[in-house]
Amino acid sequence: MNDKHAMTLGDLQTGDRVRITGFTGASASYRRKLLAMGLTPGAELSVTRLAPMGDPVEISVRGFSMSLRRGEAAAVLVEKLS
Repeated sequence: MNDKHAMTLGDLQTGDRVRITGFTGASASYRRKLLAMGLTPGAELSVTRLAPMGDPVEISVRGFSMSLRRGEAAAVLVEKLS
């Protein structure tokens, strides 16, 4: 991460809307898995639910919902939308 203000999907709260800007230093195989699930740069998503301890994170992207562990979500760089 070059931008000290960069956020990851793991930093978000319920109701936040964001756009994917890239990935952190996750392994190539994990990045491919995220891309295959539709988490591509430019995709917009919203956080629909957080478990009581904040893990996992449920998101809505491209018309479907998925859950990621907070650590996995931390591999996705995002920017907040209004």
